[in-house]
Amino acid sequence: MRINDDLTVPVIVHAGQLPWTPSPAAGVDRRMLFRIGDEVARATSIVRYAPRSVFPRHTHGGGEEIVVLDGVFQDEHGDYPAGSYFRNPPGTSHVPASKDGCTIFVRLWQFRDSDRDQIVRRPAEGRRIEPRSEAASAIELFDDGFENVRFENWAPGSPVTVENARGLEMLVLAGSLSIGDQTLIAQSWARLPAGQPLSAATGTDGAKVWLRDAPLLHSDVSRLP
Repeated sequence: MRINDDLTVPVIVHAGQLPWTPSPAAGVDRRMLFRIGDEVARATSIVRYAPRSVFPRHTHGGGEEIVVLDGVFQDEHGDYPAGSYFRNPPGTSHVPASKDGCTIFVRLWQFRDSDRDQIVRRPAEGRRIEPRSEAASAIELFDDGFENVRFENWAPGSPVTVENARGLEMLVLAGSLSIGDQTLIAQSWARLPAGQPLSAATGTDGAKVWLRDAPLLHSDVSRLP
């Protein structure tokens, strides 16, 4: 399966308009944003857990990166409410579940093979950094010199420009913004190849975004089996 696999072109996906497709686990459904592979794949998805659903134990051969969008995501290590962010590097494993249901944003098999930093940020955790001029606040979630991941709150009714030397990926978490003639709301996802800056304008309620500044696919990305 190949979905939005051409990394040389910009992509905008309004995930809220996509159908839910079932995963191998009962009660766990997906909206697929990017995919190269079948059930084991390089993939970026919105995943919905129904109440009391459980995904079987699995090992993250190529790493797993998650943002909890709503509800409470859980595994045997703890509870992660909406606004949590974590990175499970290659070789880690867990049993994900949700007692009351949740929705998460997930990136799979997109870690560098040598990236072994396990990161857990619960809501409001992370390093507060000086925001760009159009932003009200910014929290850095992860930076290892190869990629930078952050939450940013963009002020209402403002133009926003984000330079793009390495590649950009963005998920709208709340509020709205426009890129060209497209309006992006919560769960809208955008990806821009290196050299194409992000030029947007926020709506009247501003926007909160997850932003990843890094090559769209690392040259030393973990190999799929």
